Order: sequence, then structure tokens, then C-alpha cells
Amino acid sequence: MLVLVAPGQGAQTPGFLTPWLDLPGAADRIAAWSEAIGLDLVHYGTKADAEEIRDTAVAQPLLVAAGLLSAAALDATADIVAGHSVGEITAATLAGVIGDEAALRLVRARGLAMADAAAVTETGMAALLGGEPEVTLPHLEKLGLTAANVNGGGQIVAAGTAEQIAALAEDKPEGVRRVVPLKVAGAFHTRHMAPAVERLREAALELKISDPSVTYVSNADGKAVATGDEVVSRLVGQVANPVRWDLCMETFKEMGVTALVEVCPGGTLTGLAKRALPGVQTLAIKTPDDLDAARALIIEHAGA
Repeated sequence: MLVLVAPGQGAQTPGFLTPWLDLPGAADRIAAWSEAIGLDLVHYGTKADAEEIRDTAVAQPLLVAAGLLSAAALDATADIVAGHSVGEITAATLAGVIGDEAALRLVRARGLAMADAAAVTETGMAALLGGEPEVTLPHLEKLGLTAANVNGGGQIVAAGTAEQIAALAEDKPEGVRRVVPLKVAGAFHTRHMAPAVERLREAALELKISDPSVTYVSNADGKAVATGDEVVSRLVGQVANPVRWDLCMETFKEMGVTALVEVCPGGTLTGLAKRALPGVQTLAIKTPDDLDAARALIIEHAGA
């Protein structure tokens, strides 16, 4: 049993799209998507610096484009798909709920709406490494922060105002080893993103929606979602609600997953899986050089 997963914002690094554009047809595909959404994905994926691709309105379409490009090059079918935060749009597309270009249009609207919401108040996010949820969560609440991502594997991501994030760095919960600021420009998956929900709902009205062709696991609650309408409804509401990746990984375990492959730019979710899913084989796709190993893993595990 194999799950294909897509990472969320913060996974992007300068130039990460460069090697993918050498694959047959990839440059044309990215150029078409760029024209469709009015954003030069080639520039941002190959030449832009870290600060440029930190911009929410840029990072989100770039991540979905990279995920879809790498999955197309992989040319294989998984038993289950799931995505972390914006990676859910990638996962929904891989499940056949929406088309590629529609996904890029939706994520462009999402990124712009969330960037505008983030501009209202200076906010941010930070990963807490180590500690126990029963200690960490009340401590975050005391500081006025939201546990925006409960990721499992000993990681919780806090979100709130810049002042609250600064206070967290000075006052870590007991057992937390490090507080690591994330490369994002807002308090995503919190009440600060509420203004983006309605705009995304309007954008979703234009979508042609199909039911998932493979099992789709939602990061709202770790549940499998059977209808396309429900998938899209969750995509809309999720921008202002916490990501429960820990519950997704519990579901993978219950479903008997034996291998996990993370599409480009892979690394974050495989790292969490190594800690939370012992015995499950993992592989992160970072460059086209990883495709053969990923295909071999899929042949060995998918359809079990």
C-alpha cells in the first residue's frame, strides 16, 4: 500500500525547479501554466532568490506546479494521496478531482487571497521541535498562539502575530528543544486567514469537479473523503483551520501503508514519516534523479 504526498509552503528553495525543466515537455507545460495564471513560474523556480519565493502569492503556485510536474514525470499511480496545506491542491489534482490548469488557477487565487489577509497584521509561524502536545498546546494558548499545524513526529507549528512568535522564542514550552521560524509570510490556518476563505470559495465556483479516483485523505481531520465536492469544500475552509497531519499519518498506519513517496520539493513530509511511521519505506523526490528509485518503490508497494 503506497501513499503519494505533496508538501506545503516552506518546502521551496531557490532554483529547485531548474533540473525539472530539462525533461521532455516540461518547459512548455510550465510556460502554459505561467500564461494561464499571469505568473512567471520559470523565473521564480529557477532565478528568484529566497525572499522572492517566500511571497505567499508566488510560493503556493510554484509548489503546486512543481508537485504536478514531478508526479507527471513519475507516471505512476498510488493507492492513497494526501497533501500538507497547499499540497492538498496538488493531491486533489493527482486524485483527478480537478484538472491541472484549474489547480493552478485555484492556487493562484488562494495565494493572492492569503497574501492579502497576511498583510493586514504582521504575522508568522514557527516550528516547535520536541515536547509533548499535552504540554505544548496549553502553553501556546497562554501566549495567544494557534497550533496551526499538528504534524506528528514531535513537531507542532505555532502561528500568530510577530510579537507572539517573538515571545515564544523567549518562552519555549517545557520539553521543546528548538523554535524554528518558517519561511512563510503569514499566520496560515488561523483566524488571521478568515478573509481569504470567501475569496477562495468564489474561485472554487468555477471549477469542474470529479470524485477522487484514488483514496484522498484530508488534512482537516485525517479522514478519507469520497466526493469531489467535499474535497473542494475542505480545500476552501482549510486556509483558516489547523492542519492535522498527525491524523493523516495515523490514517496511513490504519490503512496499512507500507511506503510513502513525497513529490517535489520533497523532504519535509518524509522526515515526519520517518519518525512517526517506523517500518514504512519513504522517498523524497527532489530532482529527476530520484524518479527511478521512486518508480521502483511504487512498483513494489502500490496495489498491495
